[in-house]
This record gives sequence, C-alpha cells and structure tokens, in this order.
Amino acid sequence: MADVAAHAGVSAQTVSRVVNGSPRVDPQTRARVEEAMAALGYRIHRAAQALRTGRTRTIGLVVSTLATVGNSRMLQAVCAAAEARDYAIVVVTATADSGIRPAFSRLHDRAVDGAIVLNEATRLVQLAGTTGDMPLVVVDAEPAAHLVTVQTDHADGARTATAHLLAGGAATVYHLAGPADSFAAAERARGWRAALAEAGAVVHEPVRGDWGSRSGAAAAVLLGDATAVFAANDQMALGLLHGFADLGRRVPNDVAVVGFDDVPEAVDYLPPLTTVRQDFDALAERAVSRLIDLAEGAGPRDAASDSLAEVVGAELIVRDSSRPAPGA
Repeated sequence: MADVAAHAGVSAQTVSRVVNGSPRVDPQTRARVEEAMAALGYRIHRAAQALRTGRTRTIGLVVSTLATVGNSRMLQAVCAAAEARDYAIVVVTATADSGIRPAFSRLHDRAVDGAIVLNEATRLVQLAGTTGDMPLVVVDAEPAAHLVTVQTDHADGARTATAHLLAGGAATVYHLAGPADSFAAAERARGWRAALAEAGAVVHEPVRGDWGSRSGAAAAVLLGDATAVFAANDQMALGLLHGFADLGRRVPNDVAVVGFDDVPEAVDYLPPLTTVRQDFDALAERAVSRLIDLAEGAGPRDAASDSLAEVVGAELIVRDSSRPAPGA
C-alpha cells in the first residue's frame, strides 16, 4: 500500500480509502490510485481486509428456484449490481420443506455481510417471523415493519395492462393468474380487479397457471370465450398464444393478449407480445444499495422509519398481440 501511495503521489490513508470503497475520494484521485495499483500489480487481500473491517464484502442471495425467468433475471441483475460495488455473491436455496433458517445458517457460516431474498422465498421469511441479526432486504414481499422491501409496482402495471385492453374495445378482460402463494401474482390480480371495477366490467374468476408456458397453453381451452386476456407473466402468455392457435383463434383478431415481465424474446413471439416491463436492473440496484447501507450502518432498520419499503414502477410496452389487425 505504501508503494501504491508513493507511485500515485498520495497518502497511504487515501489508498486505504480507495481500497475500501470510501466515497471520500475525488474521482481524479481515485483514478490515479487505481492506475498505480494496476501498474504495480497490487491486489487486495480480502481475507486480511475482512479481519480488519469485520466485513467480507459478500452478499447472500436466497432463492426458492431459478427455473422461473423472473428469478433468473433478478439473479443476473443482482450479480451485476453487486459487482459494480465490488461485492461478491453467495447463492443458497430455501424451500417450503426446509424453511428459511437453514439458508440463513449457511450464509452465517460464510460470514456474508447481509442477504437479499428473492420473490417466492420472501414468504418463507415472513413465515419465520424473524431474520436474526443479519441485515436483510426482501424483493417482492408484503411490506412489514421488520423488513426492508423492494418491489415492482405489480398492481399498477396490471391495472394499466387491463385498462389498455378495455380501451381497445373489450367488454371485459379475463385473467390468467400466477401461483396462489406468490406475492407478485396476487398483486397483479389485484391490479386487474381494480381496473375492471373502475370500468364497471364483469369480473370472471381467474384461471390459474404455474408461471410456465405449458400451463398457459392448457388455459387456452378454459378461456375459449374470452376476447381479451391479461396473463400474469410472459411465459404463460406464450403458451396462451400457442393454445389459441391450436383452437383456431387468432391473436389479436379474435382475442387480445397482454403479458407481464417483457422478456427479451417477447418481441419475437408470434405475434409480438404486448407486455408490462419490469425494470430488473433498477430492482437489483436498489436492493443491493439498501443492503449495503444496512450492512454499513447507514440505512433504516427500525419500524419508525418511513422508507423501509421501496417501489419501482413498471411500463406497458404495446405490441401487436393487443392491436386490432388491419381490416379486422
């Protein structure tokens, strides 16, 4: 460190601040120190740094599955956001059978600075009732006094999608819902119901899927009379498009379809899918930032704080699956 300081023409304390990611270094000085570190081949000894600071610059990520697109995209986004802050990621799984405690125990053993819990696994945190002394941020969960939460505005996105279908001329909008135990699915169903109530439209009982395209294809038979369907995610919407095609129903001529998530392939669906775009990068950046604040003692951790819950907006992306075809 002394060699780096001499090479960069700064104090050893300044080098230490750069190494530890302190914001108390101006950008030009930081760049000069980083250039000196690269020139001299200086590498941070993470184990020694952890002994000195009590922090490992490691974030735990708790998931119930990576089979769903939402979870896998959030994993990718969290990894990128953590890397930008010079943090590493340790991934552990928690299931309904095992509960959340074994996952937290494994993360404690690895001395992580805190953990982010994704989507379906957040319900296990709520069932456990306590998170112990580990700083924690949960993504997509019912706001609670003891939890710091970051979530997409699922309800507003669903309300916008449903209103879009109603504005296209549909008398009502049917819903292909996600799993009953999913917070995101419940919020999307809530937004769908709210839009129908505002319009005075008939509310039919949702058909429920499992997030997968096969469940969407199977639902097409049950939605045979629908002229507009809001699907709770793009994978089920994809199955729905195939299912309607097998039944001889044309999208959007006979039935309009809107999904949720805006997966990269949505633009390549046949027809291209109208959908609600989740900003996974923004969700991950907020979750990582909030967690690091908690780990460093710079964020709210008590029930009196009014900033424990944070909501990221969602955007409707209109494509051909909800547009009336020319001459239809």
